[in-house]
Order: sequence, then C-alpha cells, then structure tokens
Amino acid sequence: MEAVQTEKGQISIHTENIFPIIKKFLYSDHEIFLRELVSNAVDATQKLKKLASFGEVNSEIGDDLKVTVTVDEEGKSITISDSGIGMTADEIKKYINQIAFSGASEFLEKYKDKVDDKGAIIGHFGLGFYSAFMVAEQVEIVTRSYKEGAEAARWVCDGSTEFEISAAERAERGTDVILHIALDSEEFLNKARIRSILEKYGRFLPVPIEFDGEIINDATPIWTKAPADLTDEDYKKFYRELYPMSEEPLFWIHLNVDYPFNLTGVLYFPKLKNDFHVKREKIQLYSRQVFITDEVKDIVPDFLMLLHGVIDSPDIPLNVSRSFLQADSNVKKINGYITRKVADKLTELFKADRKAFEEKFDDIGLFIKYGIISDEKFNDKAKEFALLKNTEGKFYTFDEYREHVQANQTDKNDAAIWLYSTDQKAQHGYIESATRRGYDVLVLDTVIDPHFINHLEYKLEKTSLKRVDADTLDKLIDKGLANQSVLSEADQTKLKELFETVLDNKSLNVSVEAMPADEMPVTITLPEFMRRMKDMSQLSGEQSFYGVMPITYNLVVNANHPLADRVLKQGDEAGQKQLVKQLYDLALLSQNMLTGADLTAFVKRTVETL
Repeated sequence: MEAVQTEKGQISIHTENIFPIIKKFLYSDHEIFLRELVSNAVDATQKLKKLASFGEVNSEIGDDLKVTVTVDEEGKSITISDSGIGMTADEIKKYINQIAFSGASEFLEKYKDKVDDKGAIIGHFGLGFYSAFMVAEQVEIVTRSYKEGAEAARWVCDGSTEFEISAAERAERGTDVILHIALDSEEFLNKARIRSILEKYGRFLPVPIEFDGEIINDATPIWTKAPADLTDEDYKKFYRELYPMSEEPLFWIHLNVDYPFNLTGVLYFPKLKNDFHVKREKIQLYSRQVFITDEVKDIVPDFLMLLHGVIDSPDIPLNVSRSFLQADSNVKKINGYITRKVADKLTELFKADRKAFEEKFDDIGLFIKYGIISDEKFNDKAKEFALLKNTEGKFYTFDEYREHVQANQTDKNDAAIWLYSTDQKAQHGYIESATRRGYDVLVLDTVIDPHFINHLEYKLEKTSLKRVDADTLDKLIDKGLANQSVLSEADQTKLKELFETVLDNKSLNVSVEAMPADEMPVTITLPEFMRRMKDMSQLSGEQSFYGVMPITYNLVVNANHPLADRVLKQGDEAGQKQLVKQLYDLALLSQNMLTGADLTAFVKRTVETL
C-alpha cells in the first residue's frame, strides 16, 4: 500500500458552525460522548469478528478483543482504544471527514447477505464521533487497518473545520481516539466520573470494556441467552444486579422476537402492594446492548411502566439530539407485542397454578387493574385471570363472582348488586350486617379501585357496585320488599323532627325508616356517587368539583330499633336530647367520623351513663 502522505484540508460539511452546534444542541448531555466513542470502538471490534468469520482477515484476530478506556489526569486526556478493524488514511478521509457518511451503514450494505439481525452492528448513532468535541479542544485518531500491508495514520483536528492527516507509529491493528480535554470539561478527567458513565451506558456492551485495570461490563447479559439455558436463580441474580435495594421479583417474562421487528429483553413483576406512585423509570432501554434511556413511556404501555427490567431493540428509532423515542409504526408494534406477552404470561400462570396465582394477587392486582382500565387489548385478555377478593379472603373471576352472588344479590330491576368495602376494619359493622343477610362483600381497597369500580360497571351488564356503608342494606339491594314499622306515621314524623332539631346540621338529610331490629339504631351514610367522586379526587391529587362542593350525609333512624321508641318515650327533655346526641355520635363513630372534642364529649357522656 502507499505510504501515508501528510495532508491538510477542510472537513466536508455544509456549515462552518457545525462544532458549536454539536456542542450546544446536538447532545443535551455531554457525558454521551463516552457512549458514542466506546460504541464506535465496539462496532470496529465486531466488524473485525464478522470479517474474520467470512474469511476476509488474513491474520489471527486473537481471543482477547476488548476496548480500553484510559484517563490521563496530568496530561488532561482520555483515550479510547480498540483492536478492531482500524482505518487506512483514505478511510479516515471518507468516514471522519465526510460527516454525513455512515461507515456502519456502508458496512451493513456490503455484507447485508451475511450479517443477520442478531449480529448487527451498533453503529447507528449517526454523528457519534463528533460528540468528542463537546468535551475536547483537540481530538487525535491514531489507527492502523487490519488490511495486509496497511500503514498507521494519524488524524488531528482542533474543533475547527481544518484537519491534518499524517503517518503514525502503531504496530498493531486497531484505533486510539485521544481526547485532549477542554478547560470547561475537566470534570471528565475524574476517574470516578468516567467509571460511572461507563457503567451507565456500557454495562452490557457485547465486547469487554476495560477501565483502570478492570473489565466493567457483562458482555453476555441474560437477555442475550436462550431461556432454556437459564435457571430461576440466573434471573433473580440479574434482577439483584439491576435493582440491588428491591425485594425479590414475583416472576418475569423473557422477550425474544425476530419478526416483524427485533426485540429481546426480560421484564420483571415487582411487589407493588398498594403503591401506585412507585418510581416508574425502572425499565431500561438498550440498542444492541448499548444503554439508551430509562424513559420508555412511548414504547411501553403506561400500565406496564410499573414493571422493571430491560428491553433491547435495534428497531426503535432514536432522535440523536436527546435519545428520545419517536412514535413510529415499529414502536406501536413493539408496544402491542409487549402487552400481549404480559397478558399471555399472566394467563399461563393462572391456568398452571391458580392457588399460587391467588397468593401473588395482592401484589399484582394493582398492576392488573391498571392494565384493565387503561388498555383495551389487555382488558380483553385479563377477563381470564383478573380476580376479585371478598372479605373472607376467597378469590373469584368476574364470571365466577357473578354466579356466586346472583341468587341473593339481585334487585327488583334484575340488576346484580356487588357490595364492596374500602376498609374492612373501619366498615366492620356494615360488613357484619351484610353478612347476616347472607350478602357477600368484596374488598376493593387499593388506590386505583375507584376507577376500577367505574370500569367494571361500564363493562359488566346489569351490574352495580355499591360500598357496603353507602346506604342502608334495604336500599343498597332494593328487592322491592318493604319492612313494616312498629312506629306510627305520627311517631316517625315526630322522631325525624326531633333529630333535626337537636342536631341542627344542614349537612344532614334525616329520615326515619323501617329496618330490621338488629340493625344499628342510627346509620350515617355518604351516597355512593359522592363517595366515588371524593375517592377519585383523592387519587388524582387534585380537587375536583365534587372534591370541594359541600357534602350532605344521609342520617337514617331505624324505626324498629328499641332505642327509637326509647327516645320518643324519654320524659326528660334534656335526657332526650342527650340520647339523640349519643345515638348520632355512635353513628359517626361507626364511620370513623367522630374526632377531637366531639369524641371526648361522647366518651364522657358514655361514662356518666354507665
């Protein structure tokens, strides 16, 4: 080959201001330079391996192919070295000086019949090499091509459009990229800073990365392996590496698809309990094992953001300026595929071992309900495995539960009434009353349940959900059967007026009704509609119209309870008022609404009457 001739020239670009643009606008985060340059070095190494496999490399390539990053704090430089394919002087002119030309693209085009998707090249970060000028006042390349007889060449540029190519001393094949760090970027001469960047972006690069005498990456992470070759402990170990402070995952899904797009990865189901506001940036996006971002909201459906894990795809388009995802057809296909895989996994677990699935449901129920509400395709599949739990701890599918309560909880309009509790302890008395009637009560106490309840009513035919303490049971499940009152109409009117006068509270809607004698003497309820609006405004964290409007409670006096007759027959007016107040406070206490001075007064009155 010809000897390298010293040459100076102008870089072929369309504007003199390319470098300021690179520095200020092309990359918002300057640390990206290291990702780009290390990725290029990995790219060069993988190209060499491919060429060797095609029989196009005449010398031994060796087993110890790696990329080395070196920081010279005194000399104020960073060097990224590889022993990949290297470049000739002509290739430097072609690939480095002509910014718009992609070496990786040409390579893939040349070998497109021999390179499959699995072994594809990383190099689709476009102007990656020039990100070096974000942190360097001068950049050198010292390189030697793998081609037989090739001579080493040196390229140097100070960030202007001028460059120089000359002969260099390099005995071995490969490339050194040497960054002479600018004054305003000396933070990158800190070894701990460089290590953290390498661990962030290069933790799973497919070629060993050496820094400060150590290999800092796992070149064959579990998502690159076949599921058949992995044990449960392998998956758990990888999860601990990703999330060292987290509890053990419940289960996981290994993603692996070649068509119509390329996607691999592992998604884990964490223990969510009732924490809907859990940190969501837990899914990491990679492109051929290069970390891109943990902002995956465009590629992963919102409800799946609660999962943890890794997704790797070369088919996800990247905006080179900020590595943000763009919504194109591939992204939408990947989104749908992940949703389907998650639903299939849950169906499989449910059918394989229902008991084990039920034991996990308190941890995954929040996730499943969120998916049902927010994703129609997931909702269609979730009908098979979504469960409802009652106050006895028994689980039912939607169809099973309908059958379970149909006979006893159908109202006069032939609608099924599903009773529910949001707090078993606070609503214990109401649950007990319902149970005495043979009614079943569901537990819907997660933060997302107000929305889930609305969704169920929308999707299920002739079904209403009512909170067990939202009204008297005869009104909650109105079967059209009226209880007979032991009080005359005149006494009922007198009792109603007495409670209104003594309590003198405009936010109370007082009524007297014939109820079973074993029910509470006085019941205070907030209508179902108002309760839901209040719960939903609390979940959103914003005050809705219903969250700020005055609340009116229903106060129902049980005409058939012995204490109602006792109030009427109380001869002493002061004693009558005290009994009314005591019964009202009991109703408040049963709803956890008696607090402060009112609670203290109630306790004092109770002690005095004992």
